[in-house]
Amino acid sequence: MSPTRLRTCTAPSSDCQKAAAGFRTRRWCPCLSEFSATHVKLVYSPRYTFDIGPHVFLTEKYRRVHERLTAEPHPHLDGVVAPDAATWEQLAVVHSDEYLDKVRTCTLSAEELVQLELPLTDGVVEGFRLMTGGTMTAARLALVDGLCGHIGGGFHHAFASHGEGFCLFNDVVVAARSLKAERVVSRVAVIDLDVHHGNGTALICGRDESVFTFSMHDRHNYPVYKPRSSLDVGLPAGTTDQGYLRHLRQSLPQVLAHQPDLVFYLAGADPYEDDQLGHTKLTKEGLRERDRVVLSAVRGAAVPVVIVLAGGYARRLADTVDIHTATLNVALGFPTRRP
Repeated sequence: MSPTRLRTCTAPSSDCQKAAAGFRTRRWCPCLSEFSATHVKLVYSPRYTFDIGPHVFLTEKYRRVHERLTAEPHPHLDGVVAPDAATWEQLAVVHSDEYLDKVRTCTLSAEELVQLELPLTDGVVEGFRLMTGGTMTAARLALVDGLCGHIGGGFHHAFASHGEGFCLFNDVVVAARSLKAERVVSRVAVIDLDVHHGNGTALICGRDESVFTFSMHDRHNYPVYKPRSSLDVGLPAGTTDQGYLRHLRQSLPQVLAHQPDLVFYLAGADPYEDDQLGHTKLTKEGLRERDRVVLSAVRGAAVPVVIVLAGGYARRLADTVDIHTATLNVALGFPTRRP
C-alpha cells in the first residue's frame, strides 16, 4: 500500500473543523475509519547537543540523527520545527518548586548529582529545558497532523522532586499535563519501550487514572526501585526479537483499551543487542519491527502519536544513530489502515 494523505472530517459541526479555528478545540475525529499521515514534521534543535564531558549518554546522537534524516529530501517530511524551551512555570506542572529552584541555580547536592548521573551546568539545564519544550511542541503537532517525531526527549527517570539516570525533567509528563490542563486532551497513554523501566513516569502518574503507563523493560536492570505502571512487562535477560515482539503484540490492546486521545511512544534504542546498558538482545531489524507494530496499532486505531527517542548507548554511536534514524524513517513512510 502507498501512503495516503491524512483525511479530515467534512462534517461542519465536527471537532475536526473547529481545529481550523484554533488548536485548543482540537480532537481527533472519530468518524475516520483510516488514519495515515503522509506529511510528518520533526522537532529538533542543534542545542540538544550539549557538553556533559566523557559519558555513556552521547548527546551528539541527536545532531547525527537530524543530519541523517535531512541529508536528502524525503517525500513525507514536512519540515523540521525548532522548539522553544519549556518555561519554569510549565515545568512546575510536574516538578516541585524546591527541586526547580536547585536546578535553576545549579545547586543540587553531591548526593543528588550522583543520583542524576550528570554534571549540572547552565548549558545542561538549558538543553533539558529545550528538549522538554520540544516534546511539548511535538505533542501539539501530533494532535494536528496525526503523528510527530521528536529527535530528543523521553526522560522517564525524572521524578517530581529529583532527577535520576541522565533525566533532569520528565518531558513526557510535562507535555501530557500541560495539554490536559488546557483541556486539549483528557486521556493519554505512554508506551515506554526503553530497555529501562520508566520509574519516574510511573510514580508521577500512578494515581492519575487518565494516564495509562505501559513499560516493557529488562526485569533485572536499572532502576532497582520500579514503581508500578498501569502495565509492566519485565523481560528476562537475553530476550530476542521473537519473544519481545510476542509480548508487545499481546500488550498493546490493553493500552488502546484506555481510549487515549494521544499516545507518547518512547522508542528507546537500548534494547539493541550491543547496547552497553541493556540486557535485551534485539537486532536492528527486530527494533524496526517493534516500531512498525506500535505504529500500526496506534495509528490504525486513529490515535495521534508523538515519538520521542529515549535511551540508546550502543558500543558504537553509529549503531544508536542507525536505530533512532530507522524509527523515524518508519514513522515517515508508514501507511496504516484500521483493521
